[in-house]
Amino acid sequence: MEHRFYLGIDLDDGNAVLSCYELNMREPETFSMVAGSQLYQIPVLLAKKNGMGQWLIGEEAGRLAMEQGGGSVEALLTRALRQEMVFVDGENYPAEELLCLFLKKLLILAGGIGSSRPADKLVVCVEQLSRGLVELFAGLAPRLGFSETQITLLDRKECFYYFACCQPRELVLHDVYLFDCRDGRVQCCLLTHRKGTSPQLVTITEETRSISGSGQDEAFLRILGDCFQGRIVSSAYLTGDGFDGGWMKRSVSLLCQGRRAFMGKNLYSKGACYAAAVLDGQREWQYVYLGDNEMKVNVSLKVLQRGVTEFYTLISAGANWYETVGECEVLLDGTPEISFWLQAPEDKSARMERLELADLPERPAGTTRLRITAKPLSDERVQIRIRDLGFGEFFRSSGKVWEYVMSLEGE
Repeated sequence: MEHRFYLGIDLDDGNAVLSCYELNMREPETFSMVAGSQLYQIPVLLAKKNGMGQWLIGEEAGRLAMEQGGGSVEALLTRALRQEMVFVDGENYPAEELLCLFLKKLLILAGGIGSSRPADKLVVCVEQLSRGLVELFAGLAPRLGFSETQITLLDRKECFYYFACCQPRELVLHDVYLFDCRDGRVQCCLLTHRKGTSPQLVTITEETRSISGSGQDEAFLRILGDCFQGRIVSSAYLTGDGFDGGWMKRSVSLLCQGRRAFMGKNLYSKGACYAAAVLDGQREWQYVYLGDNEMKVNVSLKVLQRGVTEFYTLISAGANWYETVGECEVLLDGTPEISFWLQAPEDKSARMERLELADLPERPAGTTRLRITAKPLSDERVQIRIRDLGFGEFFRSSGKVWEYVMSLEGE
């Protein structure tokens, strides 16, 4: 049986971290440009040899730029998002094209740590999702050798969720903390899950604390004391350049008191690999995550199918609202209206939203076919579009379309 092959990239304007994963592996493996080391961060730099068509990335690009007296391209992600033109060696290049080139060269490196064949799915982890980023990578997908559905973007909190929930049971038995230290600040993310629900509902709450200047150890010790107070924490993870320098002394003692603690800079890329396997349906999954980008409720229709009344889910709670769209076709039986059922995963009760189809032509029951499309506008608002398709040659479509915007919090 062929093993599926997955890639995860943690990407920002400063660095990229590349991991790969196959289902027969104990955990994802991370690429280092220095063999045998844990120097996982690859600078997001691109440089071109003057007068030649050769491009280099990472540390090699930085060295080439110094030798040539400048000419490296940085901040590729932001510049591609802004659709900038970049002047290199006498020519203008779209920043999106240069980002694509960087990623192509990064993907070539994956052959050194995993399968020599193309990945079945790539998950790119970014600091914060936006519709612009989703659209940018949808356009890059075919140029990178992927279909649009083979690339998924997630933010760092969601990659932490996949990473933590893929760890051994004892490490996620109770609460889990992530501390990400960068630029004099510590982002403290608390992962909790409700064991009484099926699937288990996972939430992440966060706060950002300052840790700049001298006295970092004491400042972080206070942060840990505040975070751990009154909680049972099974495991804690540290990531980010801010923890470099060996300054943690007293804080380490509290960090490891009654819990397991880990430090590394490849947590997000590993989490992206686990996410790829879960989203590809290759790992059993008992969790649903409701983060900043996930739908907060299920949106369903009550339908009669083969004589049995059941709910048909258009939008699932936990689905990324940037990417998900629900669509189905139904035969209208009865009054000219459609009822939608909104239910949060932790609630047993559901709220019904009834939408009237004004001026729908009168026809016998069961002879009006409707196409219903549900497209989220945010994690709490969904646009509903209903189109009259008629009923074959018997009743032609009226061409009418009804549009509504439902607030999942109600009016």
